[in-house]
Amino acid sequence: QAVPVGVVGELYISGAGLAQGYLNRPDLTAERFLANPFSPGQRMYRSGDLARWREDGQVEFIGRADQQIKIRGFRIEPGEIEAAIAREGYPQAAVIAREDRPGQKQLAAYVVAPELELDCDALRRALAAALPDYMVPAAILRLDELPLTPNGKLDRRALPAPVIAAGPRRAPRNETEAKLAALFAEVLGIDSPGIDDSFFALGGDSLLATRLIGRIRPEFGIDLPIRAIFENPTPEALAARIAAQDIPQTARPELAPRPRPAMMPLSFAQQRLWFLGQIEGPSATYNIPMALRIEGQLDADALQAALNDVIARHETLRTRFPAADTPRQELLHSAALTLKQRRISEADLPAALAEGAAQLLDLENGLPLAATLLRLSKQDHVLLLVLHHIAADGASMAPLATDLSAAYAARL
Repeated sequence: QAVPVGVVGELYISGAGLAQGYLNRPDLTAERFLANPFSPGQRMYRSGDLARWREDGQVEFIGRADQQIKIRGFRIEPGEIEAAIAREGYPQAAVIAREDRPGQKQLAAYVVAPELELDCDALRRALAAALPDYMVPAAILRLDELPLTPNGKLDRRALPAPVIAAGPRRAPRNETEAKLAALFAEVLGIDSPGIDDSFFALGGDSLLATRLIGRIRPEFGIDLPIRAIFENPTPEALAARIAAQDIPQTARPELAPRPRPAMMPLSFAQQRLWFLGQIEGPSATYNIPMALRIEGQLDADALQAALNDVIARHETLRTRFPAADTPRQELLHSAALTLKQRRISEADLPAALAEGAAQLLDLENGLPLAATLLRLSKQDHVLLLVLHHIAADGASMAPLATDLSAAYAARL
């Protein structure tokens, strides 16, 4: 399907000069040389390159299709970020996704620049002004040169991990800086940042910046845009930004229940997942699994009761998404989840977890949550929770585990 001008797509090549295929490689020929739907009887070559037509008729190369990055549900072309960095005066750059901390995949940009000539914070602000928040690298590192493989391609494995500089840190000088430093530590999971420490150099990204904004709101009674974190990434700068607020912030009204319509609509994100489910059928693609290791004596009946207490507390866990002409959600006033149990060995645990994580959730007639207790011994268990993305996201799993722990303790 051809894409319009300005839209990124994969580049296919056809015409009289096209080769017949790869020499002595029928498998690769079949994969890359395809029938041309625009010229019957002709073939076209699937290049694997991402490109787009420009308004002036030129083709702009974006990057490789096999280098696409997916972070928090967004598909990202590293070449677009690298092009934005080049427009800021740094033509040699590489952008990759790193997961140096489990479950926290982040963008890292490596920029070739002379020493002392790269202002990472200034570059980040420029990128934040030109790119969506989720495309702004969490870490920007200066290199003398990009590492290359023997055949001249970028050696991604040789790119160094971002390192948080250790050294003396300036302590907060006033109450605002102290509160912000504490919020930095809470959101990033670190100890005692200094007022000169950049939120992003400490491991922050756009998602964590959103959480920080959410914590600043009740603490200071003000609403800041997420770009305020990109523009003022240190507690000192952010404190100055808060102090400079010209318009007094009125207190937000307290949340209160509102009458619900007869048919409750879906959010835009839920609509997308609902439509995909209608087109593709049941799938485990959007399952979010979480495995909890439990050591010691376990009361399975109390655990099942605790699971149902959590379901009673959170409406999204007892919501159905029926197939209908109009996408909607149905809130169940009460619902019960059956805790499945299996006895397995330690050797069988990886396969059992993989099988459980791939189970199909019946969003139309069942609940968006499933729970399986894997018994390894009388004193060793693993609880596998599988939650569908239509009801939650990755950030929901930690509060879910906390609530379940409290509910189980109350049931004992």
